[in-house]
Amino acid sequence: MKKLLNVDKTFSGMRIDRFLRNHFGQIPQSLIEKNLRNGRIKLNKKKIKSSKKIRFNDKVELFNFEFKKTINQKKEKYNPTNEIIKENEDLIIENNENFVVLNKQAGISVQGGTKSKKNLIDIFAKSNLFRDDKPFSVHRLDKDTSGVFLIAKNRETAQLLTSLFRLRKVYKTYLAICNGELILTDKGFIKDDLIRFENKKKIIEKAETKYEILDKNNNATFIQLNPITGRKHQLRKQLFNLGNSIIGDKKYNSTNNLKINNKNLMLHSYELKFKINEKKFTFRATPPDYFRNMLKTKRLNF
Repeated sequence: MKKLLNVDKTFSGMRIDRFLRNHFGQIPQSLIEKNLRNGRIKLNKKKIKSSKKIRFNDKVELFNFEFKKTINQKKEKYNPTNEIIKENEDLIIENNENFVVLNKQAGISVQGGTKSKKNLIDIFAKSNLFRDDKPFSVHRLDKDTSGVFLIAKNRETAQLLTSLFRLRKVYKTYLAICNGELILTDKGFIKDDLIRFENKKKIIEKAETKYEILDKNNNATFIQLNPITGRKHQLRKQLFNLGNSIIGDKKYNSTNNLKINNKNLMLHSYELKFKINEKKFTFRATPPDYFRNMLKTKRLNF
């Protein structure tokens, strides 16, 4: 059996192994490597390595390779209604030829997964704004976090923005409302070691966040956070470690009195700043109504 895949411009510059996963699901790397060595996967009729980058109009040939038996089933794409598409289009802050910026709602994932099918990438893939393009995710934002979010319109911009995030050239500002009075100086840095696990392997990562307390009282703290490192759940974990978890955080909760928590996570991506070819970009997103109502409830000033 022979299968032929033509590379369109969307995938130009992508590694061959990532290209295969994009088309067929989570193929084990060992399986890709084995079939490349055996010549069952060729690029333009030549044997290649998994690190080889493909180009527009390249031909990927697959020989005697039974996908159904060897590849995990590809995630089912979310099929949004026209109302959901319009609802998310209305949240757009900026729309240009290279990327879209929106004020993401809480409760929606960036990409689809086993626990959450509704996601922004599948929604905008159906939008007329991406009729001639493909949406690319370039950074993370937790499902329950609202605020500024970037979606690239082409692979070149996606690679550029991803690099800017990785090199810490995108300056991020978050707003959060925490349980209790945060006993810290008004401004400073939170530095600690965060623990995560990959299967059973324990990994310790250094995390650093610049902060400024905007207002506080005995019941709650309103804080501005600028993450310097980019660890998973960094802000939520750090405030939890300080004993002042973010209101509404059900995973990292430092209080036994769940009644003071809210169904919404009080964490908002407020601002993103970066520079492309000496041009400066700054995008801000207004916090949602439930966030501002919580400030009033806790008698905190914005």
